[in-house]
This record gives sequence, C-alpha cells and structure tokens, in this order.
Amino acid sequence: MNETPHPLPTPTDNQPHMIVSALEAGTLYTRKLRAIPSLAFYFKHSASNWHFLLDLGLRKDFESYPPAVKGVYEQRGKPLEVPQDVAESCRKGGVDPAVVENVILTHVHWDHIGDHTPFTKATFTLGEGGKALLDDGYPGSPTSATLSDSAPSARTVFLAQEDFTTSIGPFPHALDYFGDGGVYIIHTPDHVAGHITVLARTSSDGAWMYFGGDVADDPRLVTDPSTTDIAGCLDPSDIARVRELVKMPRVEFVLSHDCEWARENSDAFLPGRIVPKV
Repeated sequence: MNETPHPLPTPTDNQPHMIVSALEAGTLYTRKLRAIPSLAFYFKHSASNWHFLLDLGLRKDFESYPPAVKGVYEQRGKPLEVPQDVAESCRKGGVDPAVVENVILTHVHWDHIGDHTPFTKATFTLGEGGKALLDDGYPGSPTSATLSDSAPSARTVFLAQEDFTTSIGPFPHALDYFGDGGVYIIHTPDHVAGHITVLARTSSDGAWMYFGGDVADDPRLVTDPSTTDIAGCLDPSDIARVRELVKMPRVEFVLSHDCEWARENSDAFLPGRIVPKV
C-alpha cells in the first residue's frame, strides 16, 4: 500500500479545532467580466472561543481605492459589488467587529484588505513581505495599487521567515498559531511577497480545511494538473504542495475567489458554519 509522503498529524485526545464560517465580502469582475467572490472567513477556537478573521474582502467605498485600481474597473465598465462588507457580514451573523481579537490578511492586494476600521480591538497579522509593499504604497507612491493604510500600523504584526518554525504535511514552513495543533499559518509566498495561507482542523477527529487565498485563481488549477487554459495565477511550488495536500483523506480546500464553492456552500456563511469533511 502506498503511504502519503507527508501525512498530516493525527489528532490528540480532546484535540482543539476551529469552527469556521464563510463571510460575504463582495464581488469583483475578471478581465472577461466574469463575476467572482472575494471570500473572507470567521474562525472560532473550539476550546478557548478565541476568534479571528481571515481576510476582509472588498471595500464598499470604491473611491477610497488607489487610482491604479479605480482605473482598471472604470475601463471595464463594471464596478465592484459590495452589498455588505465583512463588518456587516459579521454583525448579520451575530459577531461584533469590535470584539474580534485578530485579523489575518493572506496578503495586501486591494481585494483582500477591506476596511479595517470597525475592528478596533484586533491585532493584524501579515506575512513579512507585506511590510515593504505597504511602505511603498499609495498615496506615498501615486502609481501603487497597494494602500499604505491597508492595516492599522500600530496593531500590525509581520511574520518573519524565522517564525515559521514547523512543518505540516507537504508544507515545510508553518506556524502552529495557538500551539495546540488546531490551526497553522502557512508560508506560501509565490503569489506575492508576504502571501500566507491557513490550514485548520475542522473537527476533533481528523477533518481539515485549507484556506488557500490566492495560491491559485481557480480551483481547477489545484484539482487538475493538466489544466492549461485558465488565465490566472499558477504558483508552481506552492500549487504542487496544495495538490498533494488535497489528495489526503478528509481534507477540503477553498480559494479566495472560488465561485463554485460559494454557490454550493450557502449554508456555510455566518451564522452558518462549514461542515467538517467525513
């Protein structure tokens, strides 16, 4: 029998895990005017009830984006659609943004940063490479598509390479976020400097879910290695590890702009939750 090259750790007794819900965070349009979601996620620790968000999606205030972003969408003739932003999605699901302890941003691209101002208590966690992008962002650099205030500077922590002190499954650089094996931040920088993703246990008995951010623009790039006709990001080393991961038992995955997942999992949006894979 073939063994998995990099198996995931087995659960301990009373293994802590994450209770996860999706959050509506707006819709954007591709170059071919295909509507895609910008997904965010709400995580609650099963033992401590500590909660955090992964990404903040789109801003409702389109005019607050840099000219480099606004110009693209003005040319396409398709505005962003943000019926409710992440803060509103939280409130609708019964979570007060002001009590959220932490926000993890997979990266500082404009369609992931949302509006951080309602999250007044939260510490923001970013990959180390994000700092240089923010330091060189708009308005200091007028042509940048990155907003320099994408995260509150006084409450932002940047994870350095040396913070990723463990490995998990096929990923050589990971951080055990709570130190109990319940959720890992993964160093996946191929998409852009500072890009990080999350691998979380979703049950105490061995279910997992990988939140891949923009490691790929389309899930078919993960599930079908022969796919070559999809325009978008394909990050060779990171994507190869994700392909290995999702072949493992009881592992699911979702990407930030995954249309199909959003359509098929409407019950997973807060106040609903993602059902662990059996």
